[in-house]
This record gives sequence, C-alpha cells and structure tokens, in this order.
Amino acid sequence: MTTRQIPDTLLLEERAGHALNAMAGMSDPEFHDYPFFAANLMSEPANLTHGDWDFGSSHGRMIDGMILARHMSGDQTGEEIEALYRDNLMKFFGEDGLSYRQHNPNFDWEQNANLIDQRAVILSLTTWYIASGDPKVKEAADRHVAALKRIAIKEREVWYYPASEYKEGGWPSRNAALLRLAPDPAAFCGRLIMPLLKYHEVTGNADAFELCRFFAALIVERSGVFNADGSFNDALAYRSGHFHTRLGTLDALARFGAFTGDAKLIAWVEKSYAWALTKCTSFGWTPGDLKEQAYEHETCSLVDLIATGITLAKSGYTRYWGTTERFLRNHLTESQLLDLSWVKETDDQTGNVPGKISYTDVAKRTRGAFAGYSAPNDFCCDVNHGRGHTNDIQICCLGSGTRGLYMGWSNTVTEQDGRVSVNFLLNRGSVWLDVDSYLPHEGKVVLHIRRDIRELRVRVPEWAGYTKVRIVRERGEDRLEGHGMEPSSWVQECFLLLGEATAGETITITFPLSHRTTIETAVGETFETRWRGDDVIGISPEGRYHPFYSGRQVYDAAPMREGEYRRPEQEIVW
Repeated sequence: MTTRQIPDTLLLEERAGHALNAMAGMSDPEFHDYPFFAANLMSEPANLTHGDWDFGSSHGRMIDGMILARHMSGDQTGEEIEALYRDNLMKFFGEDGLSYRQHNPNFDWEQNANLIDQRAVILSLTTWYIASGDPKVKEAADRHVAALKRIAIKEREVWYYPASEYKEGGWPSRNAALLRLAPDPAAFCGRLIMPLLKYHEVTGNADAFELCRFFAALIVERSGVFNADGSFNDALAYRSGHFHTRLGTLDALARFGAFTGDAKLIAWVEKSYAWALTKCTSFGWTPGDLKEQAYEHETCSLVDLIATGITLAKSGYTRYWGTTERFLRNHLTESQLLDLSWVKETDDQTGNVPGKISYTDVAKRTRGAFAGYSAPNDFCCDVNHGRGHTNDIQICCLGSGTRGLYMGWSNTVTEQDGRVSVNFLLNRGSVWLDVDSYLPHEGKVVLHIRRDIRELRVRVPEWAGYTKVRIVRERGEDRLEGHGMEPSSWVQECFLLLGEATAGETITITFPLSHRTTIETAVGETFETRWRGDDVIGISPEGRYHPFYSGRQVYDAAPMREGEYRRPEQEIVW
C-alpha cells in the first residue's frame, strides 16, 4: 500500500478498527461465546455482566457492527468470534421463523420472541446478506420477515403487535389483541421499519415492504407516540417519551418517506426531529427519556439522531449536514473508550460466574466500546437523579456506535449520476476523490481528485461564511485561484459548487475558523462549551471519572502523519 502525508485528524475507519476489539472482547468463552450485555467500569475491579438481551438483540448488533467495521477498516480482528456470533444467531430461530431468547441458569425468564430483539435480527441478516450474498442468510431472513407479518395484528389501515413478547403458539394474551393494547408502538413496530425497508430494497421482498407501509401508518395516524407539535408523548404507557425508540422510529420513517417519495411524511419527521434537537445539546448528548431516565444518554439515541439527520439532509434539509457533523466529531467519537488507564481490572478468573458475571481483563476487552449511559461531560454517569449510576457500557450502544461511525464514513463522500458531493469535512478516501481535513486545527480541506467528475460540490460550514472562502485548483503546472463571492458559486445554501474536476487535480479550500462559547443545557444542568469550528475543545464543569473534552489538543497547524485511506470499490449502502 502506498502511503503519503495525511492530516493527523479524525479518521472514522481507524475508530472502526478499535470498535472491532471491543465487539470481539465482549464474547464470553465461559458461556457459549454469547456477548456480555453490560460493563461496570467504576467498580473495583470492573466487571462484565449478562442480561436478557444476550440473544437476538446482542448477537444481531454485533454481527451488523462487525461487518460494517470490517468493511470500513479492512481490519480482520475478531473474525473467529464473529463466526461464532453468526452460528449462535442462527440457532436462536424457532420453527416459526422468529428469534427466541434462550434459557440462562442464572436468570428466571421463559423462552420468548422479544419484539425488540427481532429488529436487531433482521438488521444483522440484511447487512450479512448485502456483504455475502449467502442464500442461506436470505432464506433465514425471508422466513423471519414472513413470521413478522404472520404474527402482526391487522386492522383496516394499520398493523401492530399487542405485546412485547410472542411465545410459541401465539400471543400471551388474546384479550390484549382484541382490546388493541399495542404496547409502545415505536419500540416494537416503528423501529422495525428501517431494517425491513433496507431488506426490501436489497431483495424485493414484498412482505417487508407491506410491514413498513402498515407500521408507518400505525405510528403517524393512530399510535399517539408523537404529539401534534412533533414532541414525544411522555405518558407512562409510551415509555415516558423514550428517546432511543422515538428517534429510531424517526430514522425509519424518514427513510420510508424518502424511498416512497412522500414529502408529507418527510416534513412530519422533520418537525419532530427539530423538536428533539431542542432537548439535546448541540454536540450530541441526548436525554434517555422525559422522566425517570432523562439523565441517561444512550449512544444508541445519538446514532439515531445522526441517521435521521443524514436522511433529512439528503431530502433537502441541508442544514442538518452541519448538525450531524457536530455529533460525529464530538459526542460520538468522545463516547468511544480508548483510554482505560482509569479502569481497575484484574486477570483473576476465580470470581467469575458463567452466564452471569466476569471480572477478567475487562479494560483490555472493552477498549473501543461506546458509552452505555454517559453524562454530557463524562463517560460515566453518576447523578443524584433518576436511577443514579447504571451501566457504563451496553452492547447495544457498542453496535450502534459502530453503525454511527459507518453512517458518517459512508456519507462523507456521495455520488449520484456522476455528481459527487463532499458532505462532511472529515478525512476519507473514495474511488472519486480523497478528502484531507485539517479541522479543527486549520480551516482547510484538500481534495485529491482520483477520477474525472462531472460536477463536484463541497459543503462549507455555516460559521465560515462565504466572503473569505478561498479556492486554489492545481493540476500540473496550472494553478487557478477563486473565492466564495463569485457568482453562481453556491447551491442548496451551504454547498460550494466547483463544477467539473479532473483526475490528478488538487483542490484546496480554506476559510476562517469559528472560535465561540455556548451554554448547553442538559435536563436542567448547564455546561459552558468552547468550540473551535465544529469541535468542542473544552467543557465546564469537567467530568469526574473519565472526563470528556478535557484532553483535546489543537494547534495552529494541523499535525501530519504517514498514512493511507481505505477505498472499497463497492460499498455497503445503508
């Protein structure tokens, strides 16, 4: 591989390699290689624990995340563990096509097909099939989709599930179905639309599309999950406005609206998304819900924000490109655990209980994981409100965080009909061009054109303005200078239109950096936040356990290093 000097700034594909370490490390060799669900890093020694999510949900998240991380990074870490996760997932299917939770001697639960689990199952099968084309995976996915359709309660214009668990032979309560007692439609139906829609796109499966259509109608027309003004219904029956399931549903509906060309649905999603942003910080911290779990930010929710923002931005709400880049640069990457010097661990195995808890090499195994419940300024959340300190790592957030990296990486450079768009100012290689980002050190982006491009455009941050934007285009001995005040330079408000670009050309774009301070509010708590461009470089008050944003170093000139970008010829499109 040929290397060159590249900016030593955020490279999402490297972060994916770190995530692979954690996704493999969470496997429990003492209990069927099922992944642990959670980690408590504040205990001494730190520990990993199992839970009722260990089956379809956790395995599905890990398979999806590992495939995407491997595609981004080219890293082969944990291949043998991934193979075990895949084998396990296939064993969880019942004869009816649904994925069932298995028996655990340390916990008192009965076998059931949990509806939240099914979403992770079809998500992983879809990614697995896109990556492999394996007909056995498609067969399992087709049976799974057919089962999801078969068990749905079907009204005239909506479908739904009347309970959170389905058991072999039927729903636990026929009366619940007759009374239309659909619990949390967002969690059990709304979020399912996203993977079902992608599976339909990839395979043409008609049942998958039909489920999407009637679940979307349920959410928008009948469920009451979202209020008329776009806010989340905070009633107890709706999980107190639980953010992850609501934002995941908005992600799903935005994709469905874009796929079907439904501008009304896209606008409906945008109204709710705009409301949700008022409850979050501008760097990406989200509440857990609107009541008891308000202080418990999940990385899952942040990734839902990122995914929804990307779809809305592609649908014409271009301001959300900048919103999403701030989330990627800040709370997503800050939530990834790379420094474990503060974690107390042991290599002792004597206290381990197979299927329940492990104290062995926890720091080593979790390097690269994402925060389960974080504070705005700390990896660990230990507040006097809500439930206090809970899980520092959750495997759902590890899978979601990895998917968030992928969403940022795969949407940095996009192409349609020969038109190439640079949407995020992040380091990224592609078959069309390479993006060298000098941010946050310098307001500078260098594009290395690899193929002739019919039309090229680059998003410039809103804080950079346009009067001082400078463009230098070089090819061989030719050099052309321009600026952002030239006529017809801008499209869709924030994109600098560069026109044709030719292979071998280098385009340097510079603009002034923004230095500002904002006051961010998170469930009544305020944080003074210092920004350099789109990066948070300091926050006050600082965290106590593993502080966020306190170790970020910035320089007048971006540091450089020897490196190379990964450029897959064919990408997994999510």
